[in-house]
Amino acid sequence: MKNQAFFLVLRRMRLPLLVLITTYTITVLGLVLMPGINAQGAAEHLSFFHAFYIITYTATTTGFGELPHPFTDAQRLWVTVSMYLSIVAWLYAIGALIALVRDATFKHIFQVNRFSAAVKRIREPFYIVCGYGETGAVIVEALVEGIFSAVVIDRDEMRIHDLALTDLPRPVPALVADATLPDSLLLAGLSLPYCAGVIALNADDHTNLKIAISAKLLNPKSRVICRASSQDTQVNMESFNTDVVINPFDSFAARLAMALHSPDSHLLYQWLTGSPGELLSKRIEPPRGTWILCGYGRFGKALAHYLTQEGIDLVIIEATPEDVDAPSSTIRGRGTEAETLQQAGIEQAVGIVAGTDDDANNLSIIVTARMLQPKLFMVARQNQRENDALFDVADLDLVMQRSRAIARRILALVRTPLLITFLNQLRIQSNDWAALLIRRLRPLLLDQVPEIWSITITPLYAPALCHVLNSGESVTFAEILSDPHEPNNMLPAHILLLQRGDEEILLPTGDSEVHVGDQLLCVGQRGISRTLNMTLFNNNILRYILTGNIEPSTPVWRWLRSKCISHK
Repeated sequence: MKNQAFFLVLRRMRLPLLVLITTYTITVLGLVLMPGINAQGAAEHLSFFHAFYIITYTATTTGFGELPHPFTDAQRLWVTVSMYLSIVAWLYAIGALIALVRDATFKHIFQVNRFSAAVKRIREPFYIVCGYGETGAVIVEALVEGIFSAVVIDRDEMRIHDLALTDLPRPVPALVADATLPDSLLLAGLSLPYCAGVIALNADDHTNLKIAISAKLLNPKSRVICRASSQDTQVNMESFNTDVVINPFDSFAARLAMALHSPDSHLLYQWLTGSPGELLSKRIEPPRGTWILCGYGRFGKALAHYLTQEGIDLVIIEATPEDVDAPSSTIRGRGTEAETLQQAGIEQAVGIVAGTDDDANNLSIIVTARMLQPKLFMVARQNQRENDALFDVADLDLVMQRSRAIARRILALVRTPLLITFLNQLRIQSNDWAALLIRRLRPLLLDQVPEIWSITITPLYAPALCHVLNSGESVTFAEILSDPHEPNNMLPAHILLLQRGDEEILLPTGDSEVHVGDQLLCVGQRGISRTLNMTLFNNNILRYILTGNIEPSTPVWRWLRSKCISHK
């Protein structure tokens, strides 16, 4: 790109530069050849340096007098002609330069070069986010507020402008480009050592598929996280080792099924995947019986699959059943009309899902259904983030917001990969197990969504603890969770998962010993992770927790302490 910019400048400015050079050559040479009169009245020629100097301030209309001697009339006439010639030449050259700067090709090359330089300056792990829509905006903001940076690629220039106007704690390089092209991914830093992976969030599944293929071929070690809205695309992505494929419809349907058979597991899932600082979600318990499903598109099919597995009787309403391969028993309609809902048996139903791809229709379905049967368990699909206020006042039991669902899943993967392992384990645990864990966590969390973080017991991430362990001493999980200020008290945190090699241990006990290489998934109040890091990094604090004694931290204090002990 740098070579392209250089040659483009030479190509567009070649004629203006030739005009300038020719003008200066003629005017300077003419002034050198034209004799003047010195103070003694003898003829004298200007040197090339003096002639160039005079033409320079003449061409710029600065004016600096007649040097080194007053000019003859012939010289003044030549300088006058030179002035007009050079001004015209400069106006032509400046106009060509302005046209070059405003040229779309030059602007694109300049933006690409600036983007590439900004990416190369990143000195921390970053993700390449392909697609800066609703989900991409949430992901980028969360990444740069944490320990990661982000690089954005999007075809829509307006979205890139929106990103430039967003107040973020770190600068985010962004480029208007097609992320399916290998050159775009390489410019975004896919081959750089700090690139942590690629997140493909475009609305089109085929585009995300091409991005995933390109990323894996260009850098097989890169982590690729993709959004997919259909089962076929999801299977295709998984076939060539895409690390994570997120289907928001399938994920929501699975969580609704979880709420049906294990409401406490669903509540725990909500707590652990929420945004830290938000109010804790309330427990929901969807009723069993007959449900009405309005809309049999991708979302409706995913819900029908999971709800049928849970033994729920479904009545499907679809406006165009022949286009979506709906069952023969499907009722034709949108569900916004009372007549259609009554035909579906809303008086005997216990729940309804407004799952069309139109927010106005979904809200209309909910309002109509509430008038006919106020006690229904109500679930709605929200398609546009701008409609948050409307869905908030609709007083729904559960809302499927696609961008929010995808963002939660991706952030859990990026921030704490161990959380996904724990959530997978959670799905196979009983509701009683989840209820017990909720009772243990609730007093610690102060009604706010907790912070989730992971700890790797290595010299890089826990130098003080590893030093103690390598010296042969034993340390328990309870000890590392002790309050550094009051070692007899425990921090408001809990260890959810211990991964030791290939072994995964849920809720390890406090008297279990820590080993070098352990990976821990922790949950606690916001800010507790920083307090815990004091124990992991500071030898004196860890020694104080283990022994109750404050060790001197400098040679002078250690010498004074040894003297005091010797006198005793």
